[in-house]
Amino acid sequence: MEDEIWLTVREAAEPTGVSIVTVYSWVRRGHLTVEGLDHRGQKLFRHLDVTRAEMTTRAKAKRVLVPAA
Repeated sequence: MEDEIWLTVREAAEPTGVSIVTVYSWVRRGHLTVEGLDHRGQKLFRHLDVTRAEMTTRAKAKRVLVPAA
């Protein structure tokens, strides 16, 4: 779609509050798909996919955490 927002790894990391390494981890674990490359060869992600990856991994993290008794 023409109105989609495309993000590089750095642009995906900044608003989600995670590191660049975490974004690459999402890709490696299958939570996020590289959709293309920009003119400099940097990986590009759809904004919606980045948001979904963040929500998925944060939801899983909350299930793992157990409140201290």
